[in-house]
Amino acid sequence: MVKYNEDSGAMLPTGADDAVVQEQPAGSDHYTPKGRLKKGYYEAELARLQEEFVKLQHWVQRKGLKVAIVFEGRGSAGKGGVIKRITERTSPRIVRVVALPKPTEREQTQWYFQRYVTHLPAAGEIALFDRSWYNRSNVEWVMGFCSEPEHQEFLRSCPEFERMLVRSGIILLKYWFSVSWEEQRRRFESRNDEPLKRWKLSDMDLEEHRLYVRYSMAKDTTFQYTDIKQAPWYVVPSDDKRRARLNCIGHILSTIPYEDVVPDAVSLPERKDVPYVRPPMNEQTFVPQNY
Repeated sequence: MVKYNEDSGAMLPTGADDAVVQEQPAGSDHYTPKGRLKKGYYEAELARLQEEFVKLQHWVQRKGLKVAIVFEGRGSAGKGGVIKRITERTSPRIVRVVALPKPTEREQTQWYFQRYVTHLPAAGEIALFDRSWYNRSNVEWVMGFCSEPEHQEFLRSCPEFERMLVRSGIILLKYWFSVSWEEQRRRFESRNDEPLKRWKLSDMDLEEHRLYVRYSMAKDTTFQYTDIKQAPWYVVPSDDKRRARLNCIGHILSTIPYEDVVPDAVSLPERKDVPYVRPPMNEQTFVPQNY
């Protein structure tokens, strides 16, 4: 069986789409007629969750925890959006983003996981992986950038690699952001229509959109092999970006036990006066005051 898409005229095999029917757990008053989360409620909840994430950050630092959070999914699914909302209020010294570029020639000759290992968290750190070692079983396999033996070896090795990370004391969380065909197309069209967003629409995105069904196959195969007890996958429906951000951040906070150890307010010291005369201010070069 196939599913017909009226917007694009495309035919999707039954089950290949990532569309999910969502309820309204926050109460119908907080949703638009189309079922999207209202802006006011979203912003209030986001502020609350960001405050809690700051508490988690302090707890991780205090206790020397090592946290690695993997964000995967199709292009435009909202991975970068939730990472941005997490890091808006946190310290980059504790919560850092890992978004690796295309591997160099040297890295291509290394053990596949090697270049990711150097970015794993040390004690007191939270590493947010904006895509990860799962490039091998998703983007690389979909685009034909890896051989079938390399793909199969990854599926065999990855569960053991992640079990090793967990045994070493790393808290490993894995999130898959799931976007439907229609919503992905709408987001790509929006990027294409706005010159300031067009940089976010690459040739890779276009090809990935064309190969939407193959990406569904990649996701299903990845889950079959790597959805393990020690590091399960958590799916985040992301057709509604606001819901996705709140649900993901809220789940992280509910998964890692923490306490409020935010430092108390401090008393600012008085200025210490020293005998010093500064050079004239007009000897400095200032930027033009256009505003």
